Amino acid sequence: MNKILKKTQLSAEVFEMEVEAPLIARERKAGQFVVFQLGSDYDERIPLTIADADPERGTITLLFQTVGESTLKLSRLNEGDYIANLLGPLGKPTDIRKYGKVVVVGGGIGVAPAYPIAQAMKAAGNEVKVITGARSKDLLIFQDRMKRIDPDFIIVTDDGTAGRKGLVTEPLKELCETWKPDLVVAIGPGIMMKFCALTTKPYGVHTLVSLNTIMIDGTGMCGGCRVVVGGEMKFVCVEGPEFDGHLVDWDNLMERQRTFRPREQERNHKCRMMMGLPEVKR
Repeated sequence: MNKILKKTQLSAEVFEMEVEAPLIARERKAGQFVVFQLGSDYDERIPLTIADADPERGTITLLFQTVGESTLKLSRLNEGDYIANLLGPLGKPTDIRKYGKVVVVGGGIGVAPAYPIAQAMKAAGNEVKVITGARSKDLLIFQDRMKRIDPDFIIVTDDGTAGRKGLVTEPLKELCETWKPDLVVAIGPGIMMKFCALTTKPYGVHTLVSLNTIMIDGTGMCGGCRVVVGGEMKFVCVEGPEFDGHLVDWDNLMERQRTFRPREQERNHKCRMMMGLPEVKR
């Protein structure tokens, strides 16, 4: 049982929780994640990013978006409540070392996993520049934390309500041309990561992406998270979540995501109606 110590609602759909998990806090490294299960053996197992950790306090910070039944139930828990099962840290940690110049791009909820990576890259002696993007100002997260890493970090919104109006690929291309980074780390929606990889490829900049796929067990048993990288099948939960963005078969990845999306949307709609919540407009 893992006690919720702090809960913060960052936007209409996004929540941040600080949770007691001393063993995970001690072992966690940037780029890893956990799988949570709320109660019974019949509840879903959902992967969540470890957005931060405090080994001294024995806590980890989880960030999640309410996109289905389990995350909606999790959002209804409050400080003092418990998460029944929390498995982690899972996945391979980010390869943190001194590359030289590193650009970290976070899109939407992907800013949460991007933050500890940017933090670790700077601690390793790299020059770090940060780009964050969202559909609108209300959906931007972790801005104060990113500013501590890069005081001049770039904000991009689709509608122009904050920062530059446009896509994260635009300032990324500018940095590839003028700043000439040695590494780019991009985390966000699949389509965003795909075009970040396409943006950096002509410049020969090594690009890591963190893939968010369907997962059940998180230990490589179910095969639901399989992706094709460099022509070979990989399991995101045990061989990732990070891969070379120039080698990912993006069409295969997004086709698999589209296969599950109608079911997720239908279940999310029914769940919101049962819980008396308004329907999310996309």
